[in-house]
Amino acid sequence: MVEYTVKELVYKHEEAFLPEKAVGLEAVVQYHLTGDEGGDYIITIADDKCKVSEGVADNPVMTMTANGGYFRDVLLGKEDGMKGFMGGKLQLTGDMNLALKLISFFKMGG
Repeated sequence: MVEYTVKELVYKHEEAFLPEKAVGLEAVVQYHLTGDEGGDYIITIADDKCKVSEGVADNPVMTMTANGGYFRDVLLGKEDGMKGFMGGKLQLTGDMNLALKLISFFKMGG
């Protein structure tokens, strides 16, 4: 199995985006990843498209903070993001309704 870096997986959001699941949604989401594979990523959803860029958004509607390696495992389906949130491994601020739906907007393959 191919091992992806966190950065590669975050950028895969663009091709894994399912616009039919997010019709009419306009949102800016901030990923703040810590640790060895840390980094700041802006996920912009608008006009039935998803765009990923590096950096810090001015006014994200939701911010997700997690260890980069842990988040990679969530994206690959090896870890349950909801359990991580409940256990404090993944922190969310902002629009919690969006946070709950966010994973359904993407078809991430392992």
